[in-house]
Amino acid sequence: MDLDDAGCRMKYLIRDRDGKYPALFDTILADAGITVVLSGVRMPRMNSVMERWIQSCRHELLDRTLIWNQAHLLHALSEYEPHHNDHRPHRGIANARPQRPLPEPITNPAAITSLRIRRNGRLGGLLHEYDHAA
Repeated sequence: MDLDDAGCRMKYLIRDRDGKYPALFDTILADAGITVVLSGVRMPRMNSVMERWIQSCRHELLDRTLIWNQAHLLHALSEYEPHHNDHRPHRGIANARPQRPLPEPITNPAAITSLRIRRNGRLGGLLHEYDHAA
């Protein structure tokens, strides 16, 4: 597939500073009108954070959804983003979400048996979020 066949125009390409990209690679892209933007020097986490987000988005959302058009894709991504950032547990310290502190542990055995959990569905039930019911 050629870039002209895509029906849209690409303006920028972000890439790392790996030696596997020769100068000819940048020259070909410049001839096509694409500006190459290099990632930061000595910033190994820059790519890894975005690669992890893309992998999670693909596995949890895009592999399970038939996307009809761009508007549907933007809607699905706008629903997935708060799920990923606010609700979904992450592989970190005690699965803490990045924008919230850890909850207080429940130590009373009677309180554990009387917990009421509420399930909220996003995107028609594709994503599930569980909260304590008040």
